[in-house]
Amino acid sequence: MPTSESPAPIRIGISSCLLGQKVRFDGNHKQDGFITGTLSEYFEFVPACPEIAIGMGVPREPIQLVGDADAPRALGVKDPSQDFTDKLAAYGARMAEELGEISGYILKSKSPSCGMERVKLYAKSNQPSNKKTRGIYATAIMQAKPLLPVEEEGRLNDPVLRENFIERVFAYRRWQDLAAAGFTMARLVEFHTTHKMTLLAHGTENYRRLGRLVANEVRRSPRALAKEYAVGFMEAMRHRATRKRHTNVLMHLMGYLKKVLDSDDKRELLEVIENYRLGYVPLIVPITLLKHYFRRFPDPYVARQVYLNPHPQELMLRNHV
Repeated sequence: MPTSESPAPIRIGISSCLLGQKVRFDGNHKQDGFITGTLSEYFEFVPACPEIAIGMGVPREPIQLVGDADAPRALGVKDPSQDFTDKLAAYGARMAEELGEISGYILKSKSPSCGMERVKLYAKSNQPSNKKTRGIYATAIMQAKPLLPVEEEGRLNDPVLRENFIERVFAYRRWQDLAAAGFTMARLVEFHTTHKMTLLAHGTENYRRLGRLVANEVRRSPRALAKEYAVGFMEAMRHRATRKRHTNVLMHLMGYLKKVLDSDDKRELLEVIENYRLGYVPLIVPITLLKHYFRRFPDPYVARQVYLNPHPQELMLRNHV
């Protein structure tokens, strides 16, 4: 239970089978060690199995997606007259409401109900199509919560995709906290200011667009501006931060130290940043050195940046990549 000293846990929706629950059509599970091990230390999982929820048993006849990639039907493999599409979609819409303020969702890959992308599609002749689609339940969740960070367990094996998902979850949680506090222009400006370096690491175009939005729309209501900003912010965070972009941000931060570091310190910092650029050391190495120098030579603007001062849990999770 959270206390006044500990923040509320970050809640993540998840396909039940990934936690080891035996809810698959064949009576098995798809427990994922990274999820039940590392991630479970930092997140509170909220499991759901849409196929069980709509009354399909265990074991059960498997289903497959048939027809149009943009509007597939979830039909029984052996008995195509059994159509579960509407029930799965309705359950997804209902769960989007019942899950409340979750900060992310991890879905089971390739599942006709939960797959986020690249799910097999079959023609009405029961022949595999050359197109792929998305699971029915996953579609309902993502349509109802378009800003929500969503990922599949298989893609979390990719370090870059994993880091991007984790960063998006924490960024979205910070946005949720802002929404809970109430939107004011001052709070929106402060949120944008503290995320400037983070946004820059994800691409200059979105960074500049969001900056213009905050600077030029002062006559709009905070709530209307916040709605547009949230869409742009989470879209920006979906762009993967690259080593080149991180290097640009690190060099930009170093600029705040150019008048206070001696030549030896500058040389050391440049060498560490270059080693990161070349892939010899992880990002945490230059960030740690920068934080060391900013403790010695504080800068009020840099001190507010989430980029150098993420949530401790986010920092720990990103150290795994």
